[in-house]
Amino acid sequence: MQRRHSLPVLLCLLTATAQQPAFDLVIENGLLIDGTGSPGRQSDIGIRDGRIATIGNLKGKARTRTINASSLVVAPGFIDMHNHSDETMIDDPRCESMVRQGVTTMVLGEGNSAGPIPKGIREWATMGEYFDFIAKKKVATNICSYVGQTQIWTYVKGSELKDATPAQMEKMKAEVAKAMQDGAMGLSSSLLMPPSSLMTTPQLIELAKVAKQYGGIYSTHIRDEGAGVFRSIAEAIEIGRGAKIPVDIIHLKVADQKFWGQMKEVISMIDKARASGLDIRSNVYPYTAGQNNLRAIIPPWAHDGGNKAMLERLRDPKNRERLKKEIRNGLPNWYNHYTATGGGWDGMLLVSLKSERFKAFTGKRMSELIRAQNGQDDVEVLFDVLLAEDGSVACVYFHHSEADMTYAMRQPYTSIGSDGAAIANDGPALAMNPHPRWYGTFPRVLGRYVREQKVITLEEAIKKMTSMNAAKIGIKERGLLKEGYWADITVFDPKTVADRATFEKPHQYPVGIPYVIINGQMVIDGDKHTGAVPGQVLRGPGYRLK
Repeated sequence: MQRRHSLPVLLCLLTATAQQPAFDLVIENGLLIDGTGSPGRQSDIGIRDGRIATIGNLKGKARTRTINASSLVVAPGFIDMHNHSDETMIDDPRCESMVRQGVTTMVLGEGNSAGPIPKGIREWATMGEYFDFIAKKKVATNICSYVGQTQIWTYVKGSELKDATPAQMEKMKAEVAKAMQDGAMGLSSSLLMPPSSLMTTPQLIELAKVAKQYGGIYSTHIRDEGAGVFRSIAEAIEIGRGAKIPVDIIHLKVADQKFWGQMKEVISMIDKARASGLDIRSNVYPYTAGQNNLRAIIPPWAHDGGNKAMLERLRDPKNRERLKKEIRNGLPNWYNHYTATGGGWDGMLLVSLKSERFKAFTGKRMSELIRAQNGQDDVEVLFDVLLAEDGSVACVYFHHSEADMTYAMRQPYTSIGSDGAAIANDGPALAMNPHPRWYGTFPRVLGRYVREQKVITLEEAIKKMTSMNAAKIGIKERGLLKEGYWADITVFDPKTVADRATFEKPHQYPVGIPYVIINGQMVIDGDKHTGAVPGQVLRGPGYRLK
C-alpha cells in the first residue's frame, strides 16, 4: 500500500531536510585508500566539525568548500611513529617539513622526553605540564609522546656513570607512573650511549612493567645495531616477555658494514618471538644512513660525569692516546660508529658546526674536514672538533644497506617513522644540514619504494603510515578513513609524489602532496601552508584528569 503524508507532515520533512547542516568540506572523486590495507575505492568524503561525517556519494549535498580529488589518492593523515620535534615545533609551530610530507600526528619522546625536568629550566617540569604548554601554544600537527628512559635516569641520578641503587629505581618507577598518568603513550629507551646504557635488562623490565600497568608500550632504540644486534634484539624481546608489554623496535637496521645481509636472521628472531605470543613490532625509515652525534665515537667511559667531564678528558694527552686506540680498535660490547661505517671518515656527514674554525664544513664529510688540517692525525682532529664545538656535532652516519632496509620494510609488523624533526626551509634551521628524512621520509616511501621499486604496495604503505601506528600506541579515532573519526587526511598524486631532499641539499620540500587536513582544517592547501595550527595533544590510556 502506498503511504501518504498529510501536508503538515510533508512540510516538517522538507524543513528537517533543509536544516541539515552543510559539510564544511567535501573531497570528491578521489581514490579512497582507507588505511586498513584494503584496495582503494572511488568515493567522496564529507567533513563537518573536524570529523569525517559521511563517506559515500555526496553529489548535490550542501558544502562550504569542495576539493576535486580526481586522479588523486585520499588517505588518512600519516602518523610519524618516531619523531624528534619535541623542541623544534616550539620554535616554529607550523611544522612545515613534516606537514608537507602528509604527517598529521607526530610521536615524540625517544629516550629523551620533554619531562620530567627540574623546575625553573623551562615553562614546564612534568610531562603533563609540557602537554598543557603545547596545547596552549598550538602547533600544526597532533602530538603525543613516550616518557624517555634516559630522561627518567638523568632526572633521578644525574650524569654520573654509576649503577642505580634500589631506592633510585623506586623513584624512577614512580616517575614513569606520573608520566603515564599525565598521558605518556609508554616508555621509550635509547640504549646506545651512556648514561642510558648503564641500565640493565632487569631494571628496564621493572620500568616497562609500570608503563604496562597504564596500558602503554615499550619503544626501544636497541643497545647495539652492529656486531651486537642479535643480543640487543634478544634483550628487547626479553623485556617484552618479562614485562608482558608490546615492544616496538625503533628504526630496525643492521648498522655495520661487516654484518650487512643479516637482516633475515634478525627478522627470524622477531618472527619466532611473535609466534610464541609476544607482541614485538618495529619501524623503519627509508634511508641507508642514520643521524647521531660525533661524540658517539668517544668510548663510554669518557662520558662519565657528563659533557664537561668528557671535554676535560679530551684535553688530557694521556687520555687522547687511550681514546685513539679504542676508537680505532673498538671495545667489547660497545657500538663503535667509526668502525661501523667501514673505518673511514667519508661515511660521516657533518650536520651542524658553529665555531669559526670549523663552521665552513657544515654539510661536508668528516674526511674533507680532516684533509684540510694539514696532515694532522685524524682522531686528534675529531677531538679538536668536539672541543671547538662544546662537545656536540650532529652527524649523519652511512652505515646500513638498502637490501637490509627494504627487507625489514616488507615485514607485516613494520611501520614507518622518520626519526626526523619539524623545521622549515625559511628559518634558522637553514644554518644546519640535517638528514633528508626531516623533509622526505613519507613521500620517499610512496615514490621510490612503492611506485618505482614496488617493494610494497600502495595500500600496504598507507597502512604502515597510518592505522598500524595508531594501533601500536592506542591512538583512538585516527589512522583510518572512517565515519566519526577525526578528519586527519592527506591527499596526494600517486604518479608524482616524491621526496626532493638530499644529503647534500636537504632543505627541499617534497612534491605531489597538494592537500593536508588536520582535525578538519586545511593546513596544506594547493601546496601552500595556510598558517593554521589545529593540532591536538593526544594523551595515552593512563591519563588521569587532575
